[in-house]
Amino acid sequence: MKFDLQQFLTVSFTLFAVIDAIGSIPLFISLKVKMGGIREFRATIISGLFMVGFLFVGKPFLSLLGVTVSSFAVGGSIVIFLLGLEMVLGHEIFKDDKNARAGTVVPIAFPVIAGSGTLTTVMSLRADFDEINILLGILVNLVLVYIVLKSLRLIERVLGEAGLIAVRKFFGVILLAIAVRIFSSNVGEFGK
Repeated sequence: MKFDLQQFLTVSFTLFAVIDAIGSIPLFISLKVKMGGIREFRATIISGLFMVGFLFVGKPFLSLLGVTVSSFAVGGSIVIFLLGLEMVLGHEIFKDDKNARAGTVVPIAFPVIAGSGTLTTVMSLRADFDEINILLGILVNLVLVYIVLKSLRLIERVLGEAGLIAVRKFFGVILLAIAVRIFSSNVGEFGK
């Protein structure tokens, strides 16, 4: 187990693309309003625990439950699809709970930050990269996630109400497309 700059950068950029904290800003803002706030540090730590846990015990854990990686990805894609649908249509699917503590775990930490795509990516990276480089890549991405979550109030002010609505609807469509991609690339495994 040794540090390798090339591996670290590859892992970091791969996770950056999959987690997509920047692209999730409209969703974070929408969920923050709906839940009455987000516990940023807690969401970041819980997401990190999910990722590190899946790095070391993801496949055995899913096997123990009788769940394949593909079925796990399909389940996560359905939740992401529903979140995107809610953003585009403006109809509430996930009921207001005004409980920032509960919302921090679901849906913020899972499946938005550490969703099925992120967790399956972490498990897949283990085949080609040293654990230390994956752990450091996870850490760098968690710092970015925390900065994004802490900056939501500033981003809301900059965009304004009309800007937020437009961005929310646009990224809702993006979320729908991501969910469909994850679903379609994994649903074929059910027949095998």
